Amino acid sequence: MENIDEFSLNLLAQLSRDARASYAELGRRVGLSPSAVVERMRRMEEEGIIEGYAAAINPAALGVSVMAVIRMTCDGTHYHPFLKFVKTVPEVRVCHHVTGADAFFLEVGTRSLEELERLIERLLPYGIPTTSLVFSSPVARQSPDLSRLGTEKQSGRPKSRPR
Repeated sequence: MENIDEFSLNLLAQLSRDARASYAELGRRVGLSPSAVVERMRRMEEEGIIEGYAAAINPAALGVSVMAVIRMTCDGTHYHPFLKFVKTVPEVRVCHHVTGADAFFLEVGTRSLEELERLIERLLPYGIPTTSLVFSSPVARQSPDLSRLGTEKQSGRPKSRPR
């Protein structure tokens, strides 16, 4: 992160808002030429800062209307088999390995409560699942808060041109 300047942070902020914007549009928004935008994005991809580009898909629009979080306890003998298993389960959107009494925190989506129940039953051989249904997600960030890293909030443009 040591090579990230204000222009690159602003570019990341603009990409997080609209990853489909053209290089020219991104350049206008952050005060760079399109070729400078291309070069910065390429460099940030190579450095692993930008990992990829994805579409935000509404699961409910596709019939995946039941969202839940599942906390899993998992003893040492079931740890690796669970990791292998959970990677194959399409209903699992995210799996976090966590500290504390639980070993894993899963975010899952299913089409129905019956499907969620079947998923929970499939988890039982690996540990003890504790399930909570998601009513809503008042905060659902897809990328880090770049404003805390020094981006300009006003115009989205840095104060001076890059060297």
